[in-house]
Amino acid sequence: MESCDRHPATHPFFHEVKMSRAQRIRGIILGSVLVPLRVILAALFFLVMWPLAPLRLVGLSKEQRSRPITGWRSWFFHPIIWLLSRAVFFSLGFLWVKVKGRRANLKEAPVLVVAPHSSFLDMLVLCPTHLPTVVSRSENVSLPVIGALLDFNQSVLVSRKDPESRKRAVSQLTERLTSNGYWPQMLMFPEGTTTNGQALIKFKPGAFLAGVPVQPVLLRYPNKLVSGMTEAVWHTTSQLYSNMTIEFLPVYNPSQEEKDDPNLYADNVQKLMAKALGVPATDYVMEGRIPVSKLGGLSLPVELESPPRETLSLLYKNGLKPSEVEAALERMIDRCQSGPQESMVSAEQLSSILGLNDTETAVTVCSLFSKDETVDLRQVCLSVATISGFFSFKSLFHTAFNLFDNGGEGSLNAQKLSDLMGALLGFPQRNIDQLYAEASSQGQITEDNLLRVLTTHPTYQRVVNEYLQPKEVGSLQSFIDGKTVNNNGNTVHNSNGSLHYDKKYK
Repeated sequence: MESCDRHPATHPFFHEVKMSRAQRIRGIILGSVLVPLRVILAALFFLVMWPLAPLRLVGLSKEQRSRPITGWRSWFFHPIIWLLSRAVFFSLGFLWVKVKGRRANLKEAPVLVVAPHSSFLDMLVLCPTHLPTVVSRSENVSLPVIGALLDFNQSVLVSRKDPESRKRAVSQLTERLTSNGYWPQMLMFPEGTTTNGQALIKFKPGAFLAGVPVQPVLLRYPNKLVSGMTEAVWHTTSQLYSNMTIEFLPVYNPSQEEKDDPNLYADNVQKLMAKALGVPATDYVMEGRIPVSKLGGLSLPVELESPPRETLSLLYKNGLKPSEVEAALERMIDRCQSGPQESMVSAEQLSSILGLNDTETAVTVCSLFSKDETVDLRQVCLSVATISGFFSFKSLFHTAFNLFDNGGEGSLNAQKLSDLMGALLGFPQRNIDQLYAEASSQGQITEDNLLRVLTTHPTYQRVVNEYLQPKEVGSLQSFIDGKTVNNNGNTVHNSNGSLHYDKKYK
């Protein structure tokens, strides 16, 4: 496969494949023959594995299945499934795997941490590492073949939607990683999701919770792969061959400080692996299906995918002029000031407030901010106003505080603070403990105390300057194309370079 051009490394979630006409023609010609042949071969090997994998556990009680599989069930079935797994990837075009370094044994490193995680084809790493135990979503158990292989592997299963499931998974992980060789070696992708491989996103702490040594493992594809099921299969199987390079780095032994702080441990291993790969180590994570960065405990959506940015772009694409968008924002503010109950609107009501000719755009906007058929206008109008360029941050903040201090008490509790920051940033905030502690250090969370923290605290000052104020001024079309715009043109720069606007809420 040909090398892919991608978005800058600071945005590791965006993928774009650019090919010349000759490359596309070659791909079509080879793909028309190789793709169906290879997919059929891989499917046949999977079908052979499907009934074989469950035989390893046949006749075992639930208690026996909760312990490592040993004896003849291990030495007989394990090599068969390993060979069939390698045959699947061989049939897809991975004729060989180049290995650098030495894989640590179980006693040296109970867990292998693998990065970057670029596509489902990364699972080929299981073959050179002899099928170590993995962590997987519990929903995958119901998938044909995959579910049987997860049972065969005695995988740790976790449901991202169930907090209790996450607790059980953490307990299982800790038990296995500290079993002193009782359980087999584990393999984990600490990024927790796929990226374009041009940067490492923030590692999740799961592999580091037990404080045991880990062995970092790097994946490289000399002929670059892209993420995504359809793309990865087509671009891989339509070329004559593919290969993977696996590099085992020296075992990382954590310090006492890292053992006490799994997040610090994870961050340090991430930086080490990023340096070895020659890519940036970023603080991006995935929350739901939205990529965010973490700063001061706040979740900050990746600029190009933030709900308010998509909303503003939709409004302009539907023919609304800047003055009409501004008027719509003011109508939403007026409605919200009548109380929280008036803030909840349907897509049809939102369409009327926005002055749209049909409800289709309003339905899309609702889906960006809510999972049901209603949306909180405060979330929509405040977050869109934040990036619109119509209002100064201080005037917008004053309006936001009053909207969430709906009892007129002059202060906010933790939940209202979370709701306010979520409305300004256009994304739910689930961890505002750090901000709450800073803002309440001098008493209640009043408007003055919160504004002081947001404008003077080094961390939260960054949030204001980088996420709560437009950073670029440009044309209307440039915003639609993905750049920030100031629509009223009343821009002034202060001494530190942040933007302020003359227009204010009344």
